[in-house]
Amino acid sequence: MEGLQELLHNDILIAGVLSWFTAQVVKTILYAVLNKEIDFSRMIGDGGMPSAHSATVTAVAAMTGLTGGFGSPLFAVACIVAIIVMHDAMGVRLETGKQAKILNEMITLLEALGQSKLSMEKKLKEFVGHTPTQVMAGMLLGIAVAAIYYFVFL
Repeated sequence: MEGLQELLHNDILIAGVLSWFTAQVVKTILYAVLNKEIDFSRMIGDGGMPSAHSATVTAVAAMTGLTGGFGSPLFAVACIVAIIVMHDAMGVRLETGKQAKILNEMITLLEALGQSKLSMEKKLKEFVGHTPTQVMAGMLLGIAVAAIYYFVFL
């Protein structure tokens, strides 16, 4: 029971989760506005604006610095993890999404031309990675959420 109490009062964890949730809500709203339809799967989906991955790891790093000091070893570790996650989102994961989109289009085209059935049960996920702008927006959101949480609630 004490462990659960500690978990529920872990400010670094709370800032990370709040930042992820905020990014997912913003992402869902932006998707609805741009596409004129509500897709609640965006609340848990990858890809899109802003990057929830970037927001989460940045909020964790920022809150680690705010609560434990920006010179602490834990802040250094949180920063390195954040950099790796954001770099991966813009690199491998972004390219994976582009490839998935092309493969999905190729399968649709081949089926339309009467070629043998190549379709999969589900299409490949196309929303996987992020553009640098989406990552930057997520990073700024993570910093903002951590700062607001820290200065308002602590």
